[in-house]
Amino acid sequence: MFNHVRKASILVAAVSVFSFAALSLAGPAAQAQSVTWKRLSPKKSPSPRAFSAMAYDPVSKKTVLFGGLNASSYLNETWTFNGTTWTKKKTSVAPSARASAFMAFDQKTRKLVLFGGFDGTNFLGDTWVWDGATSRWKQAHPFSSPTPVAGPMLFTDPKDGHVDEFGGYDGMFQLDTWRWTGKNWTQLQPTGVPGARAFAVAALDTARKNVVLFGGLGDVRTDNTWTWDGTNWTQMSPNSQPTTRYGAGSAFDPKLKEVVVFGGGVGGTDQDQTWAWTGTDWNQLSTPKFPAARESMGMAYDAASAQLLVFGGQGGKTIFNDTWKLIVH
Repeated sequence: MFNHVRKASILVAAVSVFSFAALSLAGPAAQAQSVTWKRLSPKKSPSPRAFSAMAYDPVSKKTVLFGGLNASSYLNETWTFNGTTWTKKKTSVAPSARASAFMAFDQKTRKLVLFGGFDGTNFLGDTWVWDGATSRWKQAHPFSSPTPVAGPMLFTDPKDGHVDEFGGYDGMFQLDTWRWTGKNWTQLQPTGVPGARAFAVAALDTARKNVVLFGGLGDVRTDNTWTWDGTNWTQMSPNSQPTTRYGAGSAFDPKLKEVVVFGGGVGGTDQDQTWAWTGTDWNQLSTPKFPAARESMGMAYDAASAQLLVFGGQGGKTIFNDTWKLIVH
């Protein structure tokens, strides 16, 4: 993954000892709509980075980016994107510098929730909330929390509206499912739990009112697709699916009415493919233009500007700070 970055070598050495099953099944179905990627030209952008946390905030109507890793250090900057340009936010307090934290919007509390990460030495288990109305971070102090991990999957629960957390890596891959209540994390007891993993695709599918989970890093097979309905996990049986990957970006696109997945790493090789989840199957999308192959980018659907966005990430030894949007005709 990011083994050329010295400070991340501890985490990389730990996860790279595992091998991952790579499955590429039947070919993609016919594509009904025309899609392509377009590079944007904002007047200002964050510096190149990978492994940032990025999510859309409906309160401020902006996409929020936090932290990440550049060629030499871990970051704790907060940036927002208003559809045309990036703005660095000055905050009196903020989470500590980290990479591989994840973030999602809590519909009940109307705040973004950030959890986990890795700072070059420690796996992190603190919880922070971003208030889009005030542009401020506040640390939460829950009585119980998930295990401190890098690469957890955070997503808005399709039934409850709170933020859920699954998996992550702390020297071992985790498989617990937790829910944020607004003050505390509560461990759930679903049936049919996916295998332990981190850095997987996990995105709320608002058309089908569930969450799709795919791939990731794990010490058992992760070449499988699951859905979460807010109560239980269900393994799906798609006719085709992407080659198993880690660090791919994902977000629901309301124009396609599908969860879109871009990039990711496969056995140390970064990808530039775009896939979409129909609710029952995976289809590879034909996009004449697309970002360079990469993993661990930020990806979110910006509802205010109606743009599915990709920012940054890492491809080989290159760390990016470009911004792209998906165009659907």
